Amino acid sequence: MIEELLPDPVVVVEAYGHDEPENAALYPEEEAVVALAVAKRRREFTVVRACARRAMEKLGVPPQPILPGERGAPRWPAGLRGSMTHCDGYCAAALVRAADLASLGIDAEPHGPLPEGVLDAVSLPGERTRLSRLAEAHPAVHWDRLLFSAKESVYKAWYPLTGKWLEFTEADIDVAVDPADPLGGTLRAELLVPGPLVGGGRRGFFEGRWSVRGGLVATTVTVPHT
Repeated sequence: MIEELLPDPVVVVEAYGHDEPENAALYPEEEAVVALAVAKRRREFTVVRACARRAMEKLGVPPQPILPGERGAPRWPAGLRGSMTHCDGYCAAALVRAADLASLGIDAEPHGPLPEGVLDAVSLPGERTRLSRLAEAHPAVHWDRLLFSAKESVYKAWYPLTGKWLEFTEADIDVAVDPADPLGGTLRAELLVPGPLVGGGRRGFFEGRWSVRGGLVATTVTVPHT
């Protein structure tokens, strides 16, 4: 699902359902992180890391621990950039060589409406206006959930480049529908704070793609070097 939203250099490994994939085991350092976690949290933590280690293998990198750093962002091996996501019944990891992309972010969410009040807390007035128009034209998509997912992907791509928090209201996201596929399209996030330095210049926007499939909404953001 997410693989189709990312460029060729990116390796994606996904896991569906509630069964753990083969070789889904934690390193001792990782075990310490979830020692007191509930079963659901522990399973998702384990499975998404199994996906990430399989992606490492596909890139020729020996599997190794993936520990959360500051603000929970995963600490990747030198020379790699990556992102992980998990929700009920789905986990995915996307990895790429640092030479191919400056950063990336992925997110998957259940395709259903956000709880009451959440959209107002995470969106800008202009975003809500655009979502209303999209909902009138394409009512099959839960646009509030898609926007939330896009904000998550933007943050996951932003943080490794800056080491700073990005508020939900500090990126103005415009979503476009693919004329050939009303359940997919592109997104563009205008950064409302000074953007990261990438390739010798300050990046003022991020771009990505989205899709709704199999009861999930998925979004991705990629940041090229130039």
